[in-house]
Amino acid sequence: MSTHDETDSISHDERGIRLLTTSALNKGTAFTDAERAAFGLEGLLPPSVETIYQQQRRILQQLGHKPTNLERYIFLIQVFDSNQTLFYYVVMSDPAYFLPILYDPTVAEACLRFGHIYRRPHGMYVSINQKGRVSEVLRNWPEKDVRIICATSGGRILGLGDLGANGMGIPIGKLQLYTACAGVPPQGLLPLLLDFGTSNRELLNDPLYLGLHQTRPTIKETEPFIDEFVQAVQESFPNCCIHFEDWKGTEALHYLARYRDKVCCFNDDIQGTGSVTVAGLENAMRITDESLKDQRVLFLGAGSAGIGIADMIRSAMKLEGLSEEQARSRIWMFDVNGLLDNTRKDLIPEQKVYAHTHVPTDDLVEAVESIKPSILIGVSTIGKAFSRAVVEAMSRENERPIIFALSNPTENAECTPEEAYNWSRGRAVYAAGVQFPPVHYNGDTFLPGQANNFYVYPAVGLAIYATCPKFVTDEMFIEAAKATADQVTEKQRKLGMLFPPQSNILDTEVRTAERVAELVFEGNLARVDPPRNLSDWLRGMLYNPKYTTIVH
Repeated sequence: MSTHDETDSISHDERGIRLLTTSALNKGTAFTDAERAAFGLEGLLPPSVETIYQQQRRILQQLGHKPTNLERYIFLIQVFDSNQTLFYYVVMSDPAYFLPILYDPTVAEACLRFGHIYRRPHGMYVSINQKGRVSEVLRNWPEKDVRIICATSGGRILGLGDLGANGMGIPIGKLQLYTACAGVPPQGLLPLLLDFGTSNRELLNDPLYLGLHQTRPTIKETEPFIDEFVQAVQESFPNCCIHFEDWKGTEALHYLARYRDKVCCFNDDIQGTGSVTVAGLENAMRITDESLKDQRVLFLGAGSAGIGIADMIRSAMKLEGLSEEQARSRIWMFDVNGLLDNTRKDLIPEQKVYAHTHVPTDDLVEAVESIKPSILIGVSTIGKAFSRAVVEAMSRENERPIIFALSNPTENAECTPEEAYNWSRGRAVYAAGVQFPPVHYNGDTFLPGQANNFYVYPAVGLAIYATCPKFVTDEMFIEAAKATADQVTEKQRKLGMLFPPQSNILDTEVRTAERVAELVFEGNLARVDPPRNLSDWLRGMLYNPKYTTIVH
């Protein structure tokens, strides 16, 4: 693992107070006496020279006094602002503890209050008012070898809807997880908000709202600006991949289709969500001793996430031998207006793919009883939508009903694991989009899985960072799903686990990234030469939050 040197790139201008306020270079109390003399730091720090471990102990102690996870989130962002190396050292020391603080579910509350807790920009804000000058704006970013931009429009943040500029908390958090979970060097990552305004009246009326105070335009109006942005990225950062994140459903589908075969890009809500769900289903199939191609799948929710998951499942079924038509016929969808059947006139083209011949119904229990799905997936953002009647209907039709309640934040989960296990009499194979505590039922303990994209997109991101592919394919995400699933043991599956433990997330994701990178090279998609030893080559790129002493 390579070490990120904090002081070998210090220039003459980055001395004294300026050095202490440059997060990527600052070591705080860990600067040695010799370094303090060399870089004009004498008298600017307490005299004690500490190790990074001692600094971590202080951080953990201070975190322990914070009353809520939001306060812990705010404090950690302050650490990030001050000392990037220390931030990642702390977070990577215990990812299972820090992931729910830095991301789901705490990031949802942080986004709701983003304008009120804002301190520093942490990325770029490109507004539609800068149309015609996007390349000029991007040139203001100091790092010139950007490998991944996480770009959001703030149009559909988690299950919270249109948060406009408040959505910037998502790309910031996503890219922090690229580094914390997969060791992607942070200097190559750029969080970015494309600001079109917002249709959220509460935000527009908030005097502390940081975005454009105008209503959101239509896709037709924004498309030329997005075209300009995508082209500007190719010119400014030629080795960069655009990670689209938390766009409004129709826009997410539209822009992925528009650019996926032209530039290196992906949409995590569509492909990443699909991939992590397929990973969970791979292990569900090992529990039930069945094949994915033999399942019938019913979705509650037919937006971009649901369609993305359905498309990924369809691709995985085809890889198991089904035809396009056979795979499509095994996937059904149900939304706020009922079952997607071939009589519906309100469907977009991507939804029509999964609209089959069926008697119209707006009763989910009735749909379960008639379609007889073996897998029920919730991406509706409607808390408690999987009622007792729904779970019991799934249990009547299946010995081991597979129930994925994937909506987040926590209150939006279609059902809790406790409900799923109780109502199925302990037979459900369950996963959620957020982490729930263990469930005790009838003498057994179940460890419900979290089907969260952080198992997949950082690993895919590491492979992208290393190989600089021309395009990102669904096959890369399916390979990531299989690689993730393969790292769950039989003993863990017996406890209900469908995903690897988060405590060892770095090694898990690097192993996944190796398989994705290998696929990129095999498909001749890489823009770099293949290494002799892929594993050593990839691991040699990993970011290691460790101070290096330069001046002795």
